[in-house]
Amino acid sequence: MSRTTFDLLVVGDANPDVIVSGSPRHPEFGQREQLVPAAGLVLGGSGAITAYGAARLGLRTAFAGRVGDDPAGTFVLDALRSGGVDVSACVVDPAVPTAMTVVLVDGDDRAILTAAGCLDRLAATDVPPALLERAAHVHVSSYFLQPLLAQGLAGLFGMARAAGASTSLDTNDDPAGRWAGLADVLPVTDVLLPNENEAFAIARAVSDAGAGAGTGMDVTLGGADRDDADLERAVKELAAHGTLPVVKRGAHGALAFADGELIEVPARPATVVDAVGAGDSFNAGLLAALLRGLPLSRSMSVAVTCGTLSTRAAGGTAAQPTWEEATS
Repeated sequence: MSRTTFDLLVVGDANPDVIVSGSPRHPEFGQREQLVPAAGLVLGGSGAITAYGAARLGLRTAFAGRVGDDPAGTFVLDALRSGGVDVSACVVDPAVPTAMTVVLVDGDDRAILTAAGCLDRLAATDVPPALLERAAHVHVSSYFLQPLLAQGLAGLFGMARAAGASTSLDTNDDPAGRWAGLADVLPVTDVLLPNENEAFAIARAVSDAGAGAGTGMDVTLGGADRDDADLERAVKELAAHGTLPVVKRGAHGALAFADGELIEVPARPATVVDAVGAGDSFNAGLLAALLRGLPLSRSMSVAVTCGTLSTRAAGGTAAQPTWEEATS
C-alpha cells in the first residue's frame, strides 16, 4: 500500500478576502462615500486558494495553517471543508484574530491591503510530522507574511523530502522589499513558483547573498526596461541554487528552466473578470499535473489553463476548473 494519505499538503495562509471590483485608483478620504460596481466576501490567502483549487482538480488535499477563534476563522475553515480540503491540522488561535484582506480591483490590476492577524504566528512546528509523512507533496505559500514559518522552512522541507515527499514554494510578495532568507530554502525546494517580478527580486537577493560568500553570479535584472534576456538570466540564477523555477507571466504564459533548457508555454485568450488568485490556481494546476506524472511542458500548459479559467469570476475560487475542464 502507498504510504500517502494526501497527494498534496499545503502549508500557509488562509483568510477572508473582501473583493471590491471597479475600485477607484485613488479612493477619496475625508469621509467621502464612493459607489463601486460589486463587492464580495470570498475565501482568500494564497495557500487556501491553492489547496481549494487542487482539491477541485481531484487531488487528495490537506491544509495546515492558523486562523483565529472568530467568525472569520470559521468562514475560512468552512469554505475549505466545503471544497473537499482536510483542515484537521489547522490551528485555531484564541489569542489573535484571523488575517483579513481587502482587494481593490481596477481592471486587470489590484491593490491588496492585508491585516496579518495570526499569520505571523504560524510556525513550521505547527505542522505535525505524521502529516508530512502522509503527503506525497508539500507546498508552502506566502513565505514573507509568515516569518516563523520562514525561519523553519528549510528544516520542514528537509523533513518532507526525507519522508519521500517533493516540495514547492510560492513566496508571493515581500512587503518589506528585502527578499531575504531564501538561499538556504531553495536547495530543498523542488519547484519554485514566482511571478516575473518575484523571480527578479529573488534572483537578485540570492545572487547578492552568493556574492557576499564569493560565489555570486552576474545577474542583470534591470528595471522598467528589463527584457526576456534579463528574465532568462534570472531563472538560470534561481536554477543554479538547486530548484526548478516555473515563472508565471500572466498574459505571456509561463517560463521554466529545467535540465539546461528553457521551456516556454503561451497564454490562452481570455476575457478577464477578476485575476485575484490566478497565480494560486496556476500553482494548483501545475502540481496536479506533475503529481499525475505529466511532463513539465504539458504540466505548465495545464497550469496556464487553470490560471486563465480562474479569471472567469470574481474571487480566487469561484471559477477554478475541474481536471476535465483544465485538460479538454
